[in-house]
Amino acid sequence: MNRNKLTKRFLLLSAALTMALSQSAFAGETVALNLDDAMLRAFQTNPTVSIAQYELDSARASYNAARQSRGISISANHDSNRGGNNDAPKSIKNTHSNTLTAALPIFTGGKLSGTIKQAKANYQYNEVGVQRTYNEMRSTVTDGYFKMLQADNIQKLSAESVTRLEDHLKNVQAQYDVGVVAKVDVLRSQVELANAKQTLIQAENSYQVAEANMNKIVGLPMDTTLQLDNLLVYNAYDKNMDDCLAYAAEHRPELMQAKYGVDSAKGALMVARSGHMPQVSASATQALGSDHWLGDNRTKWYAGINVKMNVFDTGVTLSKIHGAEADLKKAEETYRDTVNAVNLDVRSNYLGLREAEKRISTTKLAVEQADEDYRIAQLRYMSGVGTNTDVLDAQVALTQAKTNYTKALYDYNTSKTALETSIGVPMSNPATAVKVQAAKTAEAVKATEAATEEAAK
Repeated sequence: MNRNKLTKRFLLLSAALTMALSQSAFAGETVALNLDDAMLRAFQTNPTVSIAQYELDSARASYNAARQSRGISISANHDSNRGGNNDAPKSIKNTHSNTLTAALPIFTGGKLSGTIKQAKANYQYNEVGVQRTYNEMRSTVTDGYFKMLQADNIQKLSAESVTRLEDHLKNVQAQYDVGVVAKVDVLRSQVELANAKQTLIQAENSYQVAEANMNKIVGLPMDTTLQLDNLLVYNAYDKNMDDCLAYAAEHRPELMQAKYGVDSAKGALMVARSGHMPQVSASATQALGSDHWLGDNRTKWYAGINVKMNVFDTGVTLSKIHGAEADLKKAEETYRDTVNAVNLDVRSNYLGLREAEKRISTTKLAVEQADEDYRIAQLRYMSGVGTNTDVLDAQVALTQAKTNYTKALYDYNTSKTALETSIGVPMSNPATAVKVQAAKTAEAVKATEAATEEAAK
């Protein structure tokens, strides 16, 4: 394969990737979407992901600044003045002075250590916050995806109900026309059909809202028509409650953030207590000055140790210490409350998952039974043995059974996602993986091109 063909292939691949991952679509466009595509689009377009990353960058910079404050700092100062005597002999002259000072903190009573501890805890908090944002984004995308699937299934079930009632009304009307059934059967069937059509209208509206919400999540125009892969199925979950609780204790981002909140409060307390400690620093200064610009004549230098200590400040430092101690206790209580909240969240989602799992099996059986009951009710009515009410009741029961089954599948899948989020199953950024793969592809193309050129020589 020559270089031109390789280049064309790479350009086509890049163009296809760009089109597939574009953050916008033409109005009214139909887009086929699976869950992986939806996740990728959401991570590329949703601002919460970028916000979390910028917060991490800011916290990293603050942490670096705190650590670097332990080192030597060098400052330069320049003064230019013009003045003279008010009394005789009057004279006017210029003075120019420069100082160059190097300073190094030796002992700060825990102020620097506390500041660094605070900055590190804040950085770790935001680092975990990025992972938390990823996990929450996965939950948002998955919930929106399944909600749209559920709305689509409910819409189809409502349409099936209307179709069944229309067919039944035709049969009832035909029998009424030949005098087999009473007018009341026709009227009751018409009423039930009208109610079913109203339910269908509501289901169609719910679907359109769910589709618009999904478009918002993945960054597409609101009127984009989506075609989703049907993932509303049952896949068994094999972890038990104890496994989930143990995993959450190690991986739930909120727990780690609460822990870092305690660390930050401890750092703040160290800073507050340093107000009662001496501050020791070393410095060296070179002074220059003259009556002409730039004032660069050497005049004097000095080096020494500076010790500064707060002797009395009317209780300001003590009040700051009391405030920091209260903040630390608050952070510790927040951590304890977060532990309990996480345990409750995991238990609730796990029990909800198992409840939905049981409902799947029972509602699936109910659908089979309701389908058979409706078939029998129709045959009995056509044979003149059953009543119109039996058929209509059986139709309602069938629609309800199918709806319950769909809701059970939806609840199970969303509960599984909620459980994975509550125990802290990590979510990676799919957009990063795409960039890495694109870079590898580009490198491979370059390497092939180089090998082809070498072979041509």
